[in-house]
Amino acid sequence: MEDNQDHFNVLRTIGKSKNITQRQLATKLGFSLGKLNYCVKALRKKGLIKIKNFEKNPHKERYLYILTPKGIYHKTKLAINFMKLKMKEYDELKKEIEADKDKKVSS
Repeated sequence: MEDNQDHFNVLRTIGKSKNITQRQLATKLGFSLGKLNYCVKALRKKGLIKIKNFEKNPHKERYLYILTPKGIYHKTKLAINFMKLKMKEYDELKKEIEADKDKKVSS
């Protein structure tokens, strides 16, 4: 589940950020460069992102991260699953609070 959350966060941030460097992406997400590199490689392998060099950069150290159509779909699916999970947690918590109120009223 943690990988899904990390992957979702990377996809979401890439989707919102244009021309972001790997270091900036890692900082924004609170990841080490190693962890981000691991996530980026996994997302690339799954076909969810494309990585391109900035063509005019003589050092070829900067990359452009692009969500693929499959990546956009996957990000949306992860967001929906996340929202379903949070709604379920909310409903369970609401039931617990109501049960606690009922216990206090009947006491």
